[in-house]
Amino acid sequence: MTTNDAQRIERVNATGRVPVVFVHGLWLLPSSWDRWTAHFEQAGYAPVSLSWPDDPDTVEEANAHPEVLAGKTVGQVADHLEALIGGLEKKPAVIGHSFGGLLTQILAGRGRSAVSVAIDPAPFRGVLPLPISSLRSAAPVLGNPANRHRAVPLTFDQFRYGFANAVGEEEAKELYDTFAVPAPGAPLFQAATANFNPWTEVKVDTENPDRAPLLIISGEKDHTVPWAIANASYKKQQHNPGVTEITEIPGRGHALTIDHGWQEVADTALEFVRRFA
Repeated sequence: MTTNDAQRIERVNATGRVPVVFVHGLWLLPSSWDRWTAHFEQAGYAPVSLSWPDDPDTVEEANAHPEVLAGKTVGQVADHLEALIGGLEKKPAVIGHSFGGLLTQILAGRGRSAVSVAIDPAPFRGVLPLPISSLRSAAPVLGNPANRHRAVPLTFDQFRYGFANAVGEEEAKELYDTFAVPAPGAPLFQAATANFNPWTEVKVDTENPDRAPLLIISGEKDHTVPWAIANASYKKQQHNPGVTEITEIPGRGHALTIDHGWQEVADTALEFVRRFA
């Protein structure tokens, strides 16, 4: 645990409130949750955006030194986040987007959360649909096997397709300039081969009775994680004896946590969290 991580955890514990942990996905940083953390703090929670290992503090730093982001695997990030959560005095709500949504479900399956919300979550082993739009969104990484060991940036056109297809051109450019950073290629290669690898790190214990209530949120127009993937994840999670729900946000793409409509998504998550934490 870095000094910054320790300070963030200490601040959350000092509030005495229920923690809400936010987990980002590929091509974003913890700062992508800043408006969400303010929103949840106003609602009476103690929010904290947790980093992946070696996350730079700023988008500018990440774009200047992409090498620090390379080589991170799903298992490594999940263990890192679990260790950070272990420092909290109260079991948190956990909210994650994209690969952060996958990590949210991994942590839930380990019994580490009081309630979980997975937003447009990346698929895990056993989730079978593979829509063409998902393949196109992942192509900038999967198209070159050497990218497994690299941090890969998206061009604006790639970001436009994979994240910002449901907003206007001007907003898409603003989102790209404000939030987009290179992402480690390894998790995408792991997800792509998960159903062929019995030892994959991209797996979720969907049957653990200690798994907390889970909501999956899907953006109707998401190219990267379309409804077919989100719904297949939901059906796998229904094997759990706990509360499992899914909802679709109309007209929204993969950038639904950072675009102009973020608050509708945040309020949907907040309503679910309030029911159980």
